[in-house]
Amino acid sequence: MNYQTHNDTGVNTNMTSLKGYVNVSYHELLNKFGEPTVGDAYKIDAEWEILFDDGKVATIYNWKDGKNYNGASGMDVEDITDWHIGGHDEEVVDRVKTILGK
Repeated sequence: MNYQTHNDTGVNTNMTSLKGYVNVSYHELLNKFGEPTVGDAYKIDAEWEILFDDGKVATIYNWKDGKNYNGASGMDVEDITDWHIGGHDEEVVDRVKTILGK
């Protein structure tokens, strides 16, 4: 399964929404997908945007548990292990988990 990330190309994530979850360390995501974007810098602290060769799109992001949303009581992004997976359909959840070996 071939893919590119926001680090390689522009990824249009317009109209993606939550499709599933994955439990994985920040460092595993960093190793597989490179540096994250800052997301919306409000409810999201880190986000990866993935474009598959067939045009399907996935996003991996934290939601309302980091410092952006919760201030000093929020989690450091490096300590987050519960991540949301977004996309246009549920198939991208399986793809992300396959890439991560989950």
